[in-house]
Amino acid sequence: MVRPSMLLALGALAAAAVACAPASEPVTQASPSSPAGSTAPAACAKDGLALKTPGKLTVGTDKPAYEPWFKDDDPANGEGFESAVTYAVATQLGFAKDEVVWETVAFDTAFAPGAKKFDFDVNQVSITPDRAKAVDFSDGYYTVKQAVVAVEGSKFATAADLASLKDAVIGVQVGTTSLQAVSDVIKPSAQPKVYSQQVDAVNALKNKQVDAIVVDLPTAFYVTAAQVENSTIVGQFGATGGTPEEFGLVFEKGSTLVSCVNEAIAELESSGELAKIESQWLSAAAGAPELK
Repeated sequence: MVRPSMLLALGALAAAAVACAPASEPVTQASPSSPAGSTAPAACAKDGLALKTPGKLTVGTDKPAYEPWFKDDDPANGEGFESAVTYAVATQLGFAKDEVVWETVAFDTAFAPGAKKFDFDVNQVSITPDRAKAVDFSDGYYTVKQAVVAVEGSKFATAADLASLKDAVIGVQVGTTSLQAVSDVIKPSAQPKVYSQQVDAVNALKNKQVDAIVVDLPTAFYVTAAQVENSTIVGQFGATGGTPEEFGLVFEKGSTLVSCVNEAIAELESSGELAKIESQWLSAAAGAPELK
């Protein structure tokens, strides 16, 4: 209960405060404005964001940075799907291209527990419940399927369904949803051969140490076009349980940037810009046969 004497005192203070404000100038609360060229709301204005380096957007990704996600192993050139998405998000938040700083971050380090040296990481990281225990994710920016790649002329290159891959020795990168898809969806008789880097799995296919590899579909097109001669995409398949697999931007747990980046992604989706970027860099991924 509030005592009457306190109510009188509070009333007097309120009256004094009103008397101090000129009648012709209503009392308003100042709010930060968004930078020029940005569509971010005031709450997400660049100057108000909690960043690793004030005024700079620090983005992590692995090296080498593979096509079609990046081009010429140079994330900063704005070419390739994920580079283009990054700069589109940065523009929505009010950052100029020269205000985006890239840091090299190993794939599995990006979603490991602990402090991060990036504001967000972009590296084909699928959103999963287990990973979300250690880091935060943005909304998905790309819905992905897995793909099987084999060398032409091998008995598995013409597999018509997943059952035909049961006896294949499959190579795959550690810590990826591709590995989980091999175990949960293909379920081969032999344990898959697991490699620390994607390039090691690719080289294993090239050297015929495995019958096939599993990677995400756009990467499969790059493998067949530029990395393994006479290789072919056997087909694509979806994630376990019918739930679409999506790539998300990765944040340090508890990052306040997530909501602002989600607003940026939503704007890119509604404006059609995200679809335009996907069409430019990933259009080839539409043609692979489905494996069931």
